[in-house]
Amino acid sequence: MADLSSLKDLATTSSEAAAPVHVRKVDAQGRSYATGKRKDAVARVWVKAGSGKITINGKPYEAYFARPVLQMILQQPIVAAARSGQFDIDATVAGGGLSGQAGAVRHGISKALTYFEPGLRSVLKKGGFLTRDSRVVERKKYGKAKARRSFQFSKR
Repeated sequence: MADLSSLKDLATTSSEAAAPVHVRKVDAQGRSYATGKRKDAVARVWVKAGSGKITINGKPYEAYFARPVLQMILQQPIVAAARSGQFDIDATVAGGGLSGQAGAVRHGISKALTYFEPGLRSVLKKGGFLTRDSRVVERKKYGKAKARRSFQFSKR
């Protein structure tokens, strides 16, 4: 780095902050791995080139997530990246309920797609799929019925 003693020196230096270069991260089997999280659910996701088969905890995703809304949540990053039927996705998910698990798998798929194909990062980032939704249930407090709800008050 150049020795900067005044503002004039700062104007003459060319300090172009290089944008971070996202490199392809693939293992020996040609898979990219990512962890997705949502509420209390944690999903481990592997993405590899294939025919579009999605497996969750050893079951087809239609059988694991029976509700169409949850299936749609799972498909969102793939549809946004316009890569339907091009990747085989294998995921294991634990913790939380079905809604949190679907969100965790979606987050994991998005991250794994960016590791497999770094060019998709901008599309997925704009869609908000790479952001970890950090909202979790607030803990119950003592002296309260729930986290914030008080017991019913009666004057009698």
